[in-house]
Amino acid sequence: MDIIRAKQILSSSADIDVKFNGTSVWIDELKENEQMAVVHLRGPLEERTEVSIADLEEA
Repeated sequence: MDIIRAKQILSSSADIDVKFNGTSVWIDELKENEQMAVVHLRGPLEERTEVSIADLEEA
C-alpha cells in the first residue's frame, strides 16, 4: 500500500478491510517520515504493532 491510500483509509468513515500478513487490522496512526503505520488486530485484542506501510494490503 502507498502512503496516500493509507491516509485515505485512515480518514474514511467506511469500514475498509486492510490486511497485514493475511490478518485483518485497523490502522490507528501513520508515521509518514518513517513510512510506518501503527495497527491493531480487528477484534477484542487492542495490542498495537508498528509495521511498514508497504506491507499493508487493501482486501
